[in-house]
Amino acid sequence: MSNLRELQKRSTVCELCTSDEALHPYTVVPKVDQILICSQCHGQIEDPESMDPNHWRCLNDSMWSEVDGVKVIAWRMLHRLKSEGWPQDLLDMMYLEEDVQTWAEVTGEHIVEDENSIIHKDANGSRLSHGDSVVLIKDLDVKGANFTAKRGAFMRNITLVHDNAEHIEGKINGQQVVIVTKFVKKSN
Repeated sequence: MSNLRELQKRSTVCELCTSDEALHPYTVVPKVDQILICSQCHGQIEDPESMDPNHWRCLNDSMWSEVDGVKVIAWRMLHRLKSEGWPQDLLDMMYLEEDVQTWAEVTGEHIVEDENSIIHKDANGSRLSHGDSVVLIKDLDVKGANFTAKRGAFMRNITLVHDNAEHIEGKINGQQVVIVTKFVKKSN
């Protein structure tokens, strides 16, 4: 669904807060699925600094929408507002199908990182997880193994070093090695 007329057949008000003023399509990334929202909701979605937590109490109703895009935005906004207390109660009641949950989580906003957590990131700043595959972006001499790991070599099923955010472990040429994260990029 991609044009305003089709969205207006589905709803004549903002699908999040039910306002009927300044309505326009909003694309829920990464899918090309659109919902109809007002300019106030749009402004607060795009600029988290301008968020008014009381405005989003409307999610108590809209989170039950049958439209997946509306549920995704409701879930994301509730996660942004978790520090307010009341959104956690709504999140506890909310149920999303597995594919919709994956869609909602794609932005990573729901991940809470405390200041003591160790986050492994590749050369591009992408978050690395246990089991990911990475590609070397530079030729590296492997100490103790007498070979050079060539640029473009894959490491599959990596393991994160739990006490050092700059190190990952994996196999290259059949050898278990430790690699510095700034020399790899996450592979799709």
